Amino acid sequence: MRIIACLFIALLSANTFAAPHGDELYARHCSSCHGNDGKGGVGVPLALPSFLDSVSDEYLKKTIRQGRPGRIMPAFNVLSDAQLVAIVKHLRSWSDKPAPKEDNSVIKGNAKNGKELFAKYCAQCHGEDGSGGKGTGVTFSRKRDLPIIAPALNNAGFLASASDVMLRDTITYGREGTPMTSALVTGLSETDIDDIVSYIRSLEESAEKSKQALNGNGSDSPVIMIDSPYDLDETVANLKQAITDQNFTLIRTEYLEHGLVEEGKENKKQVALHFCNFGFLFKALSVDPRVGMFLPCRVTVIENNGKVQVSTINPKRLGKLFNNHELDEYCDEMYEVYSTLLEDATL
Repeated sequence: MRIIACLFIALLSANTFAAPHGDELYARHCSSCHGNDGKGGVGVPLALPSFLDSVSDEYLKKTIRQGRPGRIMPAFNVLSDAQLVAIVKHLRSWSDKPAPKEDNSVIKGNAKNGKELFAKYCAQCHGEDGSGGKGTGVTFSRKRDLPIIAPALNNAGFLASASDVMLRDTITYGREGTPMTSALVTGLSETDIDDIVSYIRSLEESAEKSKQALNGNGSDSPVIMIDSPYDLDETVANLKQAITDQNFTLIRTEYLEHGLVEEGKENKKQVALHFCNFGFLFKALSVDPRVGMFLPCRVTVIENNGKVQVSTINPKRLGKLFNNHELDEYCDEMYEVYSTLLEDATL
C-alpha cells in the first residue's frame, strides 16, 4: 500500500512540476500576433534567421516580460520564468544556430554626433525621434511585401531589453530579409556606429517619461471617467438617449458580469452598454483592423457605496497603442463622441 501511495505521489509531482511546453505557450500567448510559424502578422516576424541569430535569449525573455509600453505588445507579467524559458526555446527551434551570448558591455560614443548621423542614416525608417516606422503589419499604410516596419527605438521596453552590443551589431550587419541594411555598406565607421548607439541609448530618459505618461491624466489617460449625480438606472437611461442622439445604434445593455457568473447572480450595480456607428466603424477598420478588438463601443456604469461612475476607454490612446498615427483623426473624433456622451448623461 505504501508503494502504491509513493507511486501516486511521484506521478502527481511529475505532472505538477513538468516542464512547460513552449509550443503550447507560444500558441496561446504569441501566435495571434506573430503567426503560428513565427512569420509575423500584427507582430514582427520572429522566425527571421537574421533576427534569431542576432538576439540573445535574455533579450527575448526581457521583451516578453516587459513588452513594449504604448504599443500592442503587452508585458507578460503572469508568465513564470520557466514558461519564458520554454517560449524562448520554442523560438530557437526555428534556427539551427546557437543563440548569441548576452554581452552587456557599455559602448561609449559621442551621442551628439550620433544624433546627427541618426538623422541622416536612420530617421527615414525609424522616425526623427526614434518613434518607429509608420503603420503596422496589417494596415493599408504598409506595402505587403515589407516583412517588418522599423521598430520604435525610443521605447522603454526596447531599450531595457536591448544591450549596447546588440544595437551595435544590428546597425553594423543589418537584418537580412528586412529593409535594415548594413551600416558598412553606407560607409559608416566603427566610431560612427558607436556614436549612433550612444545616441539611441540617450533616448532612455525620454522613453521612461513616455512610459509614465501612459498612466497620465486628462486626454492622455487610459480611461475617460466621470461621476454621475443620478442613480444607476437614471444614468443608464440618460446614456441610452445620448447614444441615440449621437447617431449611434445601441446594440445591447447587460450586466458587466454577464457570462462570467451564473445567470441571475450578476452584480446589478455594474452595467455595460454596447453601441456602434457602422459607417464610422467601417472607416476605422479600413485604417487598422485591430481596432476591432475594442469594438463595439462600450460605456460602463458602476454604483459603489451610493456613488455612480461612468467610464469608457480613451480612444486617443489607440493611435499610440497600435503605433499607427493614421488612426489619430478617428481617435480624436471618437474622444469627442465619448466625452459628449458622458457629459450629456451626467448633466
